[in-house]
Amino acid sequence: MSKEKKSKAKAMLPEASMAFLKNYINTPSPVGFESSGQKLWLNYIKNYTDTTFTDTYGTAVGVINPTELFKVVIEAHADEISWYVNYITDQGLIYLKRNGGVDHQIAPSMRVVIHGKKGPVKAVFGWPAIHTRISNGDQKENQPKVENLFLDCGARSKKEVEALGIHIGAVVTYSDGFDELANDYWIGRAFDNRIGGFMIAEVARLIKENKVKLPFALYIVNAVQEEIGLRGAEMIARRIKPDVAIITDVTHDTQTPMINKNIEGDVACGKGPSPTYGPAVHNKLLHFVEEVAGKNDIPLQMRAVSRSTGTDTDSFAYANDGCPSVLISMPLRYMHTTVEMIHKKDVEQTIQLIYETLKALTPKTNLSYF
Repeated sequence: MSKEKKSKAKAMLPEASMAFLKNYINTPSPVGFESSGQKLWLNYIKNYTDTTFTDTYGTAVGVINPTELFKVVIEAHADEISWYVNYITDQGLIYLKRNGGVDHQIAPSMRVVIHGKKGPVKAVFGWPAIHTRISNGDQKENQPKVENLFLDCGARSKKEVEALGIHIGAVVTYSDGFDELANDYWIGRAFDNRIGGFMIAEVARLIKENKVKLPFALYIVNAVQEEIGLRGAEMIARRIKPDVAIITDVTHDTQTPMINKNIEGDVACGKGPSPTYGPAVHNKLLHFVEEVAGKNDIPLQMRAVSRSTGTDTDSFAYANDGCPSVLISMPLRYMHTTVEMIHKKDVEQTIQLIYETLKALTPKTNLSYF
């Protein structure tokens, strides 16, 4: 087998990995309530690491070579956007507040799960029938807004709602899960960014199965609360104090209608990982990643950001005394919807890129600008 074919073979996803991915994507992990997904992730990652730990707010970490002094982080975030129960009417309808950047325009007619004190309760986003939404021909049709969206769980009074264990502050997630489309496309809610958690776990699997001896401590970090301000990454970066951080998240596929490439750049699902230029991204580390990609025939789709990356990269880059950090994003369509779409090839190539970067990196790698 040629070197090229051998390298690519390492990134293929076995059945056990795919079973974990599907279960992981389908497990609710809303902002501030990530523990269900984190327990699943920890149970998987423990097979490929020397030790694991969690912090106060639920960020989960697996460590390889924990006694080494030089520390490298590979990181994703575990939380998904969701809703909070905010008000229950006397008629049993439920009004909400956002929990993260959830898109109110997609909500009408969606099926959801309310995570109450007595367990999950099924509900739907009600919305008036098209026949009833306009009372006179000159009136503009109402558009979905946070303040006019409501849930119907089948209860017809506040008392009936509360009897189901639903309370103010109960978190609400969409029901849609993992599915496969033609030509190796996958869809699901919360690929932003549980696909990242999956990919860094697969990197750990490759290191273990290929018996790679790393000359540093590797921290595989699945952080909480990214969607409301990069909070989990901020906390764990201070605790670990890494020397290098490789962050993975999702970015916009810009090939569909109503997206301006002049603003968002030219990125497409199925054409490779998308590393980022930006102030928080360390240029020498980014160039190192680019060189690794070139040596391993991994295509890249470069993009640029103004000021902040909007990802956990910022928290790691500016933590402590500063940490050389790089962002490797995954192209994704329909972000913050229930049908986020990615391509299998991009997943495999992003896993391979992080894996090969770790194999090439050493504590002596020169990342100094001077």
